[in-house]
Amino acid sequence: MSKVVNQSIAQTTLAGTGGFVGRYDHALDPKKRFTIPREWRALMGDPEFVYVMPDPVERCVNIIPTVEMEARLAKLRERALFDPALAPVLQKIGANSEMPALDVQGRIRISDKLLQFANLTTTVAMVGAVRTIKLWDPAALAPADVVDQAGLREALALAGF
Repeated sequence: MSKVVNQSIAQTTLAGTGGFVGRYDHALDPKKRFTIPREWRALMGDPEFVYVMPDPVERCVNIIPTVEMEARLAKLRERALFDPALAPVLQKIGANSEMPALDVQGRIRISDKLLQFANLTTTVAMVGAVRTIKLWDPAALAPADVVDQAGLREALALAGF
């Protein structure tokens, strides 16, 4: 798939007509890297890097595609550079975020701090969350081969499906 087509897919995803779905469990290699699935890299436009930050509510880590994060950063750039109300907020976001590069095989290495935060020691469960990818300790989730119908029903109701 060409880079132009991939960028179009990423823009479509940002526009709301695509998203990250499914679950992939991947072992951390000896260098503590894991591979983002090819399909998801294509949805992101085959980026050179992604944004990564701990989840503010749950004990997992979020991979945020560049196009998704840039849309939010653009809004922040409209504010005064040294806005005293915004400065501590931006510092907190910056101090807890990373921009790891993807190698040619789609592998990334996130910091030990974030691996430890989400208890990611040997295996990473990558769960599609439509606009982001959540990285979980597989032990914190239901088995990958089990459908949580009650949980899905509740989620769909909350989302207004």
